[in-house]
Amino acid sequence: MASSRACFALLLLFCALASSCEVAFSAGYSPAPPVAAKEDFLGCLVKEIPPRLLYAKSSPAFPTVLGQTIRNSRWSSPDNVKPLYIITPTNASHIQSAVLCGRRNGVRIRVRSGGHDYEGLSYRSIQPENFAVVDLNLMRAVCVDDKAGTAWVDSGAQLGELYYAINKASKVLAFPAGVCPTIGVGGNLAGGGFGMLLRKFGIAAENVIDVKLVDANGKLLDKSSMSADHFWAVRGGGGESFGIVVSWQVKLQPVPPTVTVFKIPKTVTEGAIDIVNKWQVVAPQLPADLMIRVIAQGPKATFEALYLGTCKTLMPLMQSKLPELAMNASHCNEMSWIESVPFIHLDHKDSLEDDLLNRNNNFKPFAKYKSDYVYEPFPKTVWEQIFNTWLLKPGAGIMILDPYGAAISATPEGATPFPHRKGVLFNIQYVNYWFAPAAGAAPLSWSKDMYNYMEPYVSKNPRQAYANYRDIDLGRNEVVDDISTYTSGKVWGQKYFKNNFQRLAITKGKVDPTDYFRNEQSIPPLIQKY
Repeated sequence: MASSRACFALLLLFCALASSCEVAFSAGYSPAPPVAAKEDFLGCLVKEIPPRLLYAKSSPAFPTVLGQTIRNSRWSSPDNVKPLYIITPTNASHIQSAVLCGRRNGVRIRVRSGGHDYEGLSYRSIQPENFAVVDLNLMRAVCVDDKAGTAWVDSGAQLGELYYAINKASKVLAFPAGVCPTIGVGGNLAGGGFGMLLRKFGIAAENVIDVKLVDANGKLLDKSSMSADHFWAVRGGGGESFGIVVSWQVKLQPVPPTVTVFKIPKTVTEGAIDIVNKWQVVAPQLPADLMIRVIAQGPKATFEALYLGTCKTLMPLMQSKLPELAMNASHCNEMSWIESVPFIHLDHKDSLEDDLLNRNNNFKPFAKYKSDYVYEPFPKTVWEQIFNTWLLKPGAGIMILDPYGAAISATPEGATPFPHRKGVLFNIQYVNYWFAPAAGAAPLSWSKDMYNYMEPYVSKNPRQAYANYRDIDLGRNEVVDDISTYTSGKVWGQKYFKNNFQRLAITKGKVDPTDYFRNEQSIPPLIQKY
């Protein structure tokens, strides 16, 4: 019998290996002589933070600590602007000290809770500047209260660690966040967060009920001590803009003891185009208990499904709604929800500890990602072009298609900063990997050309994108008089946040008017004049 309150904390290894998620709370910058800033900043830090948690650029361990959670090898090269220091806090007071020391001494702070930040802005700067990285790798405790159906989780935990801790406390509770277990909690929740439970329970951010956050003045706040707009903004508005979220209290959701998963591949010769053409209309209209996403790669579409129920009840539903897929009992894999997490991601369910608690992921390719939202079904001729031409080109990547509808689409656009709601049929993630620096020309060209080809068929005015699939091609902030301009931020910001962008900018102007927390795609402050 699980206790009503179970806390789970992994051994916090000094120089622990890879965490895994995007989060980029960028910090402010005041011009200062670089050498003086470095000396004063370090002197300030060592008064408040144990030296063993600090890594100077000159330290032999610095490259390892910096590189251990870089997931995109494009940002590992010496060409990237690197931090002066890495701070690996073990409690909130260390984070407060880092913010206060940074502000006093003209050293910006960027924060990473993992390393899945697609553009690396949580640990690199595109423009030269003095900055340090607060790496939350050592802050990853999870405390589950199964009686209340809630959990507190540190930003440095991986989603797999959160899922594992929930399962230890209860076999019938879950949390609706990302698919990949190695994604870090901080970034996933800060940007929205969705996975195989999105149609049943919406995004992760809307299931956040409290936070502990260090603001731009170094104060530790929670929901009761911050404004309603501030709390709204941190749950999906990109955490790098409004403070450093130390930990999150989340609402857990009920799942049955048995769920059903299937993966059915179909090639073009087996009718993949016709099935996907129907899927785009049917999948968003299915009952909320059923999620069927598509992985399109080469001349093949793989239909991956999670159903909150048994195979016996799933089969007639599939035969009624999507008979073209020819799903039958042989495709069913019945298991617990926790087993479905690695099964969907890694195609097996045998070793939960290895699959969900592994922080030593050595898969660090060079990569480029882009995203789109679709409101109108594609003509069949577009699917024919995608499968018969685009996915067969040199350097072709893959397309991950996640259907919306049900809970995620029923939530009002303004309920959270994440605005992609009513009317969305599906989201597209374009993913491209390569494994040597010189091999990037064809994949990068494909990503750009494929994105351009899709323009007539996806969302417009603005062409929308998902904030957690960060894409610097959409635009970047310009800084004037040491403040990110609203005009430059609006270019990319409305694509991620639609009409919510202005409210985010106004909130930024209230909680961080000097733009202390910032990076190339952080929310700029919009100061209202009365």
